[in-house]
Amino acid sequence: MAKRTDAQPTAPHAADSHDVIRVHGARVNNLKDVSVEIPKRRLTVLTGVSGSGKSSLVFSTIAAESQRLINETYSAFVQGFMPTLARPEVDVLEGLTTAIIVDQQRMGSDPRSTVGTATDANAMLRILFSRLGEPHIGPPSAYAFNVPSVRASGAITVERGDKKTVKATFQRTGGMCPRCEGRGSVSDIDLTQLYDDSKSLAEGAFTIPGWKSDSFWTVRVYAESGFLDPNKPIRKFTKKEMQDFLYREPTKVKVEGVNLTYEGLIPKIQKSFLSKDKESLQPHIRAFVERAVTFTTCPECEGTRLSEGARSSKIGRISIAEACAMQISDLAVWVGGLTEPSVAPLLTALKQTLDSFVEIGLGYLALDRASGTLSGGEAQRVKMIRHLGSSLTDTTYVFDEPTAGLHPHDIQRMNDLLLRLRDKGNTVLVVEHKPETIVIADHIVDLGPGAGTAGGTVCFEGTVEGLRASGTVTGRHFDDRAAVKEEVRKPTGVLEVRGATANNLRDVDVDIPLGVLAVVTGVAGSGKSSLVHGSLVKGPLGAEQGVVSVDQSPIRGSRRSNPATYTGLLDPIRKAFAKANGVKPALFSANSEGACPTCNGAGVVFTDLAMMAGVASTCEECEGKRFQAAVLEYRLGGRDISEVLAMSVTEAEEFFGAGEARTPAAHAVLGRLADVGLGYLSLGQPLTTLSGGERQRLKLATHMADKGGVYVLDEPTAGLHLADVEQLLGLLDRLVDAGKSVIVVEHHQAVMAHADWIIDLGPGAGHNGGRIVFEGTPAELVAARSTLTGEHLAAYVGA
Repeated sequence: MAKRTDAQPTAPHAADSHDVIRVHGARVNNLKDVSVEIPKRRLTVLTGVSGSGKSSLVFSTIAAESQRLINETYSAFVQGFMPTLARPEVDVLEGLTTAIIVDQQRMGSDPRSTVGTATDANAMLRILFSRLGEPHIGPPSAYAFNVPSVRASGAITVERGDKKTVKATFQRTGGMCPRCEGRGSVSDIDLTQLYDDSKSLAEGAFTIPGWKSDSFWTVRVYAESGFLDPNKPIRKFTKKEMQDFLYREPTKVKVEGVNLTYEGLIPKIQKSFLSKDKESLQPHIRAFVERAVTFTTCPECEGTRLSEGARSSKIGRISIAEACAMQISDLAVWVGGLTEPSVAPLLTALKQTLDSFVEIGLGYLALDRASGTLSGGEAQRVKMIRHLGSSLTDTTYVFDEPTAGLHPHDIQRMNDLLLRLRDKGNTVLVVEHKPETIVIADHIVDLGPGAGTAGGTVCFEGTVEGLRASGTVTGRHFDDRAAVKEEVRKPTGVLEVRGATANNLRDVDVDIPLGVLAVVTGVAGSGKSSLVHGSLVKGPLGAEQGVVSVDQSPIRGSRRSNPATYTGLLDPIRKAFAKANGVKPALFSANSEGACPTCNGAGVVFTDLAMMAGVASTCEECEGKRFQAAVLEYRLGGRDISEVLAMSVTEAEEFFGAGEARTPAAHAVLGRLADVGLGYLSLGQPLTTLSGGERQRLKLATHMADKGGVYVLDEPTAGLHLADVEQLLGLLDRLVDAGKSVIVVEHHQAVMAHADWIIDLGPGAGHNGGRIVFEGTPAELVAARSTLTGEHLAAYVGA
């Protein structure tokens, strides 16, 4: 061994000097020239009130630029198939590493997407059954409920050199159930809800909303098509007439000299009503769809989605349908018991994936659970599974409130996972509000001081101790604890739930009190949503009581949708402008007559550059105001329509509350938006830029005008800062004091402590849950400490 003679320490290697991610001059959304240095290979938590700019900094700046730079390393051909990303507005971004985003976007609600297909566990199971299943029925696709069986034969001509026609046959065995096409349920249309068969078409037989007897495009095309006798009652139609009436393929017909398309009633209804998202329909049309269409479990495959062949092939006594229906923790045990050297690597990989489910606290799910039914927190944890066993290091993991939907009991487990990812040498960035997770941070960046235009600056950078002493909004509220109420309200009645068996519920009987603030709690997977949504919201009891459900599902809308259009606020504003100026209301809509002709009312002109990021440039004619110049000359209270849409809710509430612009209908809607804590939103801000918590509060503001007496809220504290939770509790109190009944599915101890009545489900998750383990007041729960929730609540209130 050669000896070193120089005893002097060597200078650090240049490669080791890049130990921070440096952001300088970030201006995305509401960020105001933000500059920060985030240490690499550490856990950094970003805090701040809802709307302060946390997601803009982490997701829209750091992660977006990292993904854009990686996409640019692929060929132009490959980039053509990838999402195109524009460079974020920032002066300098240095020290970036590959970013992996694990966010709370709900998984696609495609009826054929399940937990198994979303995590590749199904793909591995299919290979396993195609190798070991008896009887052998074919390749892995024969076990896939998304692949139909196909047979074809015919002549094929290949145009190459000398043309040659050859006879070819093609066959593929798929596992899709032919009756339900892999959906697990079939829909039937109740014809009695579509028409009154004792009347003729001329007498107005249709009972479909909006189908008036003189409507040229709908009713008259049937009456005057020549296929049907318009004066004969429908029940007296011949077999051929009935076939034409209900199922005829689209056919061109002439009605009063106009070319129209005649189509059978069933396909027409399917296209016009059933192809749309039910939530986006108007209430009376949604009620019609719920009456007219029934979804029942497919009688052929019994809801398993699989063909008879796929269900008949078994390993031991278990078919792939039974394996997917098992609770994942049980499935992991079954897979662990299989010993077959020929598929050993596959079994190892499958076992590892299933064990990750259990470790992350999702062992209570089944692989055949539809991915659209997962909550935001569950969806985020399902996405984490791919990364737990990964050998990658020096990557940046970006999490969006990973504790959302987690009981205090499960938060410690999530913290351990975040620390494990960090200890493997990764940079972990977490947007979070819960003190239990903020506490484990190595570095904290606190944004604020307020939300929207009042935020977007860095208020504090440093350690947890430094944050506590910093005097920022987060620092001041960090150790806030709500106290248990001394006096609780008395119920005015009860909702009786009897024999609830949805998902993992075990024949649950419970009385949910009305006229009070009732909180349903329990560990993730204990059956809370099954009880509340299965029995109340979607059950006959809910329809009877007028239950209004406000959840966190995305609001469907384009970039033209904004809080003013979504809440119906724009209608009274347009009418007020029209009345003050003696013109028609349509002029004051950027989607109608008043739109700038150059950008069609979008405010920006999009230039598509194929595989490169499209460029959005502000429209030169309207300067981003979205309206024609002539429309902007009309004023109300000294402001034009574009200035009104640029106002925040708080400003607009003052503007429409008094003086020349006084509009009571608009003022009432703005008051509700301010009540739910959205005073900082601007009226014209696109809905696509809102966070999950903001979306839920926007829905709540919209529903506050509903006549329903029972409100069901799904984790309303998601995305709320500690300082905002107090305001939310005040809002819930006001709703109850106004005579409403409020039922909240919630894990936040502040809401539990503030409740009048608590229903705790458990004791565990999946088949260890589904029972009521406590009913009573928060004080009784703290005193008893008989459940996991009771123990954590007692620790929280310091009892």
